[in-house]
Amino acid sequence: MGETNMEFILAAIDASAHAPGVCQYSAWAAKRLEMPVELLHVVQRQDAVAARRDLSGAIGLGVKSDLMEELVRLSEQSSRAEIEKGRVVLAAGEQIVREAGVTDVITLHRHGGVIETILEREENARLVVIGRRGTDHEYATDHIGSMIERVVRASIKPVMIVSRTFAEPDHVVFAYDASPAAKRALERLANSPLFAGLPVTIVMAEASGEAKVAALKDAEAVFAPDHPVTTVFDPGKAETVIPRVVASADNPLLLMGAYGHSPIRNLIVGSTTTEMIRTVHAPVLLVR
Repeated sequence: MGETNMEFILAAIDASAHAPGVCQYSAWAAKRLEMPVELLHVVQRQDAVAARRDLSGAIGLGVKSDLMEELVRLSEQSSRAEIEKGRVVLAAGEQIVREAGVTDVITLHRHGGVIETILEREENARLVVIGRRGTDHEYATDHIGSMIERVVRASIKPVMIVSRTFAEPDHVVFAYDASPAAKRALERLANSPLFAGLPVTIVMAEASGEAKVAALKDAEAVFAPDHPVTTVFDPGKAETVIPRVVASADNPLLLMGAYGHSPIRNLIVGSTTTEMIRTVHAPVLLVR
């Protein structure tokens, strides 16, 4: 159960219904890339100042010191329960990954901020896998957790956002806009064993003009030696075109460059990336 310096698939899990999907997609990626899986569960440390403030109200009520000690003890117990819950979640996750055929599994139980811990652990990771929603947003079907958005914006590694049910990806849909992020995604996808042999559909939305046609032909040429390739060139809005193409493929995986627009534009109107994560019913792999 020690830590490793070799590359691995980093799978962040919690007690939500998405954890099994995270484990299964991580196992799929690990087998194709021939890498271990590191399962990470973070117990969020309660803010010490907030905790003291919570109890200070009890002092205002005139609670005697023995009752105050009882309150402190109950706070400690709930934190121990969280740690125990984390152990159970990791053990269950490890079993799923091993049953999927991965023999090299590392489990890591950490305290602190979820995002900070993921960013710290991703240094040696080839790929980060997270669930579409964590425990906070369990039943908000079209809601993308703010945590996911923050991880994707801050991460320098490819991030795969997955649903609760696993379906082995059989088809890659590549949303291509010829931006620098999309070109990097193109290079990674064309050469990655993660997608070896899978058919690819390259989608250019909001597309018109000779320059875009040429960019699409170039992208097609990059894949053609190793993948059956189809292309979609559509003037319609990305938010409409991309989900439609994804929905028409069998067991698709959507690949796209992460947050191609300026941070200021993202703050004002949100981005295509967030919209895709929110609406597409397929795993989404975002490449910086």
